Amino acid sequence: MKWGGWIGVVCGLVAAVAGRAAEDAFEWAEITIEDVQRRMEAGELTAERLTMAYLERIEAVDRGGPAMRAVIEVNPEALAIARERDRERRDGKVRGALHGVPVLIKDNIATADAMETTAGSLMLVGAKPREDAAVVERLREAGAVILGKTNLSEWANFRSMRPVSGWSSRGGQTRNPYALDRNPSGSSSGSAVAVTANLCVVAVGTETDGSIVSPASTNGIVGVKPTVGRVSRRGLVPIAASQDTAGPMARTVRDAALVLDVLTARDARDAATGEAPEEGGSFAAELEGEALRGARLGVLRGPFGLPPKTEQVLEAVLTELRAAGAEVVDLGEYAAIHQAWEAELEVLLYEFKAGLNAYLASLGEGATVRTLAEAIAFNAAHAEEMMPFFGQDIFELAEKKGPLTESAYRAARETCIRISRTEGIEAWMAEHRLDAIVTIAAGPAWMTDPVNGDAYTGSSSSLAAVAGYPSVSVPAGEVAGLPVGVLFTGRAWSERRLLALAADFERRTRARRPPEFWATVPLP
Repeated sequence: MKWGGWIGVVCGLVAAVAGRAAEDAFEWAEITIEDVQRRMEAGELTAERLTMAYLERIEAVDRGGPAMRAVIEVNPEALAIARERDRERRDGKVRGALHGVPVLIKDNIATADAMETTAGSLMLVGAKPREDAAVVERLREAGAVILGKTNLSEWANFRSMRPVSGWSSRGGQTRNPYALDRNPSGSSSGSAVAVTANLCVVAVGTETDGSIVSPASTNGIVGVKPTVGRVSRRGLVPIAASQDTAGPMARTVRDAALVLDVLTARDARDAATGEAPEEGGSFAAELEGEALRGARLGVLRGPFGLPPKTEQVLEAVLTELRAAGAEVVDLGEYAAIHQAWEAELEVLLYEFKAGLNAYLASLGEGATVRTLAEAIAFNAAHAEEMMPFFGQDIFELAEKKGPLTESAYRAARETCIRISRTEGIEAWMAEHRLDAIVTIAAGPAWMTDPVNGDAYTGSSSSLAAVAGYPSVSVPAGEVAGLPVGVLFTGRAWSERRLLALAADFERRTRARRPPEFWATVPLP
């Protein structure tokens, strides 16, 4: 072995020892929402104590130690909120499962408080939203302690075709805690890293295509991408109205379901939420049974650009599903996905221009830009700090698009629906009487490279994303110590069934392994 290899291994060992020591020293590592509530009810824990513990851990291992840069900003009001939740509990008022639970949210989710909402861009520092996003209203009403904001791929990875995922001009580069020289994937990079590294109990991310489920897979956690309209989009810095959604990121399926319970609500100011069916009960209420027994699952193998080593994970997943009593139908590959990708980009460019112009125009005093054109000019004028690694070619392409009434947009949207829904998910589900479609969620983490950009290792997120349908990523295995998840995808509004299937798989496999903060993947 050459000296460089030995140095990498030694650095990895040092980081692992330091990381494991930090993990062992953290009293609340891997704590669940229900654990929090039991301990608080028993008087063994308070919201203030837990919030302080997470703030100290963020300082110790996110800003110091391994320096993952998952948290872009802590909430200066977090301890005050926690004390108020404790006072309410003493007075006999417990708002629900998230009462007193510290939660981190992605920095493209608007808060009208002391924190910023910047989508990771320095240009939005000081540009205050006039009101909380709908999901923030729901979290506050549920009694959650909003601990802070998480870093992300700037503008939710929709600025350049050659980005560096997990990097933003405001937050710097988020690092993968399983191997710090590896990428956390994006765009909900910070939310995923914060959850897996025990910087919070749960987090909220957003997805347009892969931005929840891909970093969830890459960081060994559960990620839920709801049906578009299940969760209000109001107050999210937009990419595309037809695909944008917020969703839970957690260490267990049950915690993700409990967060989805809170986020789910109709919103008179988001018409898509009016399409959601009226459903009673909690998403977490049906997670105990053997959901896989008798289930019919279609396995879709590509083409997703996944590396060959993920085939071993997929085969292990299929073995487990069959052992649990599921019937697996091999769907092979779906070549038409390439057409969907091309049409999707056209849709996103059109919808991004329309959505971002509306969002920027809505901001209060302090905003330096009010249109996409002004944002492009700002980046160009401050290129050294805004664009040190990659440009803004996506911004420029979007600015050239016309209104959503143009035939090119309508044709692209029709193509997306036909390929993802009519000839894809809906056709497979009907023909084979499927409960869900199973894929490998994403490839293992790649090396972060600010010079050449992402060396993407593939993802199967696009079918559900383009369709606007739900998907759930759950840890499934590892490649060279790097997590890989399995993705359960279904028809619109099928979150309840997908979560039950994912929970049964999670219970049988226990595939999640907390990170050890290796500097790099050790050589064999």
